[in-house]
Amino acid sequence: MAKKKELTVEEKLTGLHKLQEIDSELDKIEVLKGELPVEVNDLEDEIEGLNKRTSRIQESIDQLNKENKRQEANIKEAQALMERYNKQLDEVKNNREYEALNKELELQGLEIELSQKRIRDDKVKIESKKEILKETKSRLKAKEETLELKKGELDKIISRTEKEEKRLEQEGEKQRAKIEPRLLKAYDKVRKSYRNGLAVVTVERNSCGGCFNKIPPQTQLEISLMNKIIVCEHCGRILVDHSIAGEPEEVEE
Repeated sequence: MAKKKELTVEEKLTGLHKLQEIDSELDKIEVLKGELPVEVNDLEDEIEGLNKRTSRIQESIDQLNKENKRQEANIKEAQALMERYNKQLDEVKNNREYEALNKELELQGLEIELSQKRIRDDKVKIESKKEILKETKSRLKAKEETLELKKGELDKIISRTEKEEKRLEQEGEKQRAKIEPRLLKAYDKVRKSYRNGLAVVTVERNSCGGCFNKIPPQTQLEISLMNKIIVCEHCGRILVDHSIAGEPEEVEE
């Protein structure tokens, strides 16, 4: 297998500058989208959370209603027992049976009172949870309406830029494949360090095109010779000559 040809420094710098141009165009598309992708994701997360909360509240209400029905059944059962004990009172033959029946009647009476109290307490809880459910559903509806609007805005931007974005991404991948891993790693590291994503810049008016600090004349000469890769001593960006960028050199007046 033939050995892969070693690229010259100029070819390496040209490749990095080309990648920077592609990435900068992709960055412009991201700026166009603005915060919409983040806002859409945040809204989707909020809606998911509100849907879960709605389900939990409804389950809690259903559980309380189920418990109330159980308490109502207990009351009916206790009332039926009291009715039976009252009939038996007419047939008692001694004080001991009389006292035992009265004790049972008292216990069933307390059971009814306890069940009625639980029903009242649960009804208060149910009303409170219904208010919270109503408020949660209202918030959910508002979030869903906002999400629909934001998604609509984002979809319009994507429909306008999708074709160009895909083309740039494909070009970027091809360009990355031409750059040696060590340089690519350094490039990505610098790019992530700055909000504008510039890792490769030209010298503008004797200054770094990224941080605008002055570049010494000797360093500018080395940059123009392209015998080695030179980075700005202030910001770490890779410096390239105007001839690589295809721009006329700016002359300081």
